[in-house]
Parts: sequence; C-alpha cells; structure tokens
Amino acid sequence: MNNKPTVVMMGLGYIGLPTAALIASRGLIVTGVDIREQVVETINKGKIHIVEPDLDGLVHHVVKEKFLKATTSPIEADVYLIAVPTPFKGDHIPDLSYVGAAVRSIIPTLKKGALVILESTSPVGTTQKMQKLIFEERPDLVGHIYIAYCPERVLPGNILHELKHNDRAIGGIDDTSTKKAIDFYKYFVVGELHATNAKTAEMVKLVENASRDNQIAFANELSIICDKANINVWEMIALANKHPRVNILSPGTGVGGHCIAVDPWFIVSEFPKESQLIKKSREANNYKTEWVLEKIKSRALGFQNELHKEPTIACMGLAFKPDIDDLRESPALYVADTLNKEGYHTLNVEPNLKEDGEISLTPTDKAIRASDIIVFLVAHSVFKDLTLPKDKIVLDFCGVTS
Repeated sequence: MNNKPTVVMMGLGYIGLPTAALIASRGLIVTGVDIREQVVETINKGKIHIVEPDLDGLVHHVVKEKFLKATTSPIEADVYLIAVPTPFKGDHIPDLSYVGAAVRSIIPTLKKGALVILESTSPVGTTQKMQKLIFEERPDLVGHIYIAYCPERVLPGNILHELKHNDRAIGGIDDTSTKKAIDFYKYFVVGELHATNAKTAEMVKLVENASRDNQIAFANELSIICDKANINVWEMIALANKHPRVNILSPGTGVGGHCIAVDPWFIVSEFPKESQLIKKSREANNYKTEWVLEKIKSRALGFQNELHKEPTIACMGLAFKPDIDDLRESPALYVADTLNKEGYHTLNVEPNLKEDGEISLTPTDKAIRASDIIVFLVAHSVFKDLTLPKDKIVLDFCGVTS
C-alpha cells in the first residue's frame, strides 16, 4: 500500500512540469493542473511541451507508470504546490492574479490536514495573503491546514539535477507548517532544507535574483565603457578575473527570463525608497538592450550609406540565455522584434526552437550566407564553432567570437 502523500501541482510550465515529474519519479501520485488544454493533452501522451534535458524521458516514464496525470482542474490531495507565473503589470507592479486564481481553484478541494506550498516567485507577504484568502472562503480550515513558501532556485537546462540537489529555503506561516513542508520535500530533494518563516523565504528568492542582476549590470556597464574606450571588454574582464577575489560576469544583450529580469522589481515596488541600487541595476540592464539596438542600427546605417543598399541582418539567438528555448523577457527577442517592426530586413536564428508559425526562423547556415551583418545576441554553444565569412560585418554582444 502506498502511504506517500498525493500531490496536486498547479501549473505545468518550466518549473511545474519538471517538479511534478521528479516528485512522481519518487513513487508519489501527482496530478498536474494547467489551464492550457493542449499542454494537458501533450503530457498525458507522455510528451513534453518545453525543452529541458532528460525531461522527456522522465515524463514518458512517470505517465506510463501512472504516477503522473495532467488535467485542467484540481482534485482533492494531501499536498498542493503552486507554480504559476507572477509577472508584473504597469510600472512594474507585481501581478498576483495567477497565484490568486490557482489558490481559489483549490479551495473547494482542500481538506483538513492538507499542505499548501507556494513556489511562485512572490512579493514579501504573499503567502500570508493567500492564507487570508483561503480562510475567508473556508473558515472551517482555520487551524487545520498547513501553508508554506518554498522558492525554486534552478538553472534552465539543468533543472532536474538542481531541483533534486540544490538547497531549499522553506518558510511556513507557523513552525508546524514549516516542518510539514520540510518533511514533504525530503521525498525528492537531497540538498539541505533550511527552515525559516514565510516572509524570509519570500525575500530570499527576490534577493538572490536581485544580487545576480546587480552583478550582470556591472558587467554590462563595463562593456559600454570599454566600447567607448576602444578596449576589448572580454580580454579586460579575463585579466581582471585573475585577481583572486574578483569574479566579474560576462556582459550580454541585457537580462531576460522570468526571474532576474522580474524579481528585483518586486522589491522595488514594496520598498521604493530603500532599493536604490537594486533599481539602478534593473535600469542599467534594460539600458544595455537599448544600447545594443542603437549600435546595430548605427552599423546598418553606415552600411546603407556606403553601399547604397539596405543590409540584411542576421539576429543570432532569441532565447533569454544560452542553450535553452525560453523566450520569456528575452532581450535578444526584443532586439530582433524591434528591428523588424522598424523596417529592417532581419533573419531570426534560434537553433533551440522549432518553426511554429509565431516566429519566423531561418536556419543558421542560410542566415549567415544571406546576411550582410551578423549580430550575436545569445552565446549559444553551437554558434562558437561557426566559421564566419570574412566579407560579413560581425557584431558580437555576448562573447561568441572572443
């Protein structure tokens, strides 16, 4: 008899699906919930709708063994995990509508003794707000369910390994909730589980990404300074990093993804006067993307003035970081889209995506042959082995050719 808890995973995206599959691989019965019917149908066929190493085989296995099933509405379970998006709306105000909708949808199915864990990146105090929402609709559950917050901290392209091996900060609305959540994560996490309270756990997630954003902003600002000073920024950073206590990151087109490009704003929105450096880092990274755009347009104008024809620009990479297919908040995609909307003749290259009709893609070799200006926006591994014709203009914003 299986005495392990039953699980409902709310959200089957880049975090929800790998987490659900990993939990199911430990012999727990998991019901994955997503409002997108096509996603549900795909998973129930044992297939996946995202690109992540080793995930396809794991999902196929746990679906076949009936440990994982997808549906569009939640059922009664022992544990509920919420891993839905938390974007921001006008003026970078956090949008908690997805989290609120997910919580409301599980409220009718909650039973006494249930454990509800919020994994979605959230402003400080969100877990308490969700607690209030649940108890307003189900006052019978006051004192009878457990609620906690546990943010993921994973790297796309290595999610399954990091979900299992990375340490986790777990904070409940009370000590018992924290303990219940830690006991649950022990089923599938071998990393250390650190007990705290919900507000601290929420801040930990935001601060981790704000710290990364700050470090990247420093590198991006250096790249702009070095360009003006006619210094090779890649060589300069490599030499500076020879110092035993210096570790400067690599500059790029900007900062994307649902975490680093978004989470710092959650702090700024709650603490606008106190978060000056955090806000400036966000602004610096956003400016870097606009700077890249202006450099491309300036070079295109020079080409047109010199040769009296409009150049074809190959935009190499659309994902928000190397070797993934994730386009969320991607500065590279923003650059390519902006150039196209402003009338430039562009060819989009993204080797990690398949042509789906939404984005026009050109194979790498064809784009290189057909273009006049080759613009590297994302440092995909496959780009580093390319042989580039000497008659092409190459603009490298991410260190592919360095």
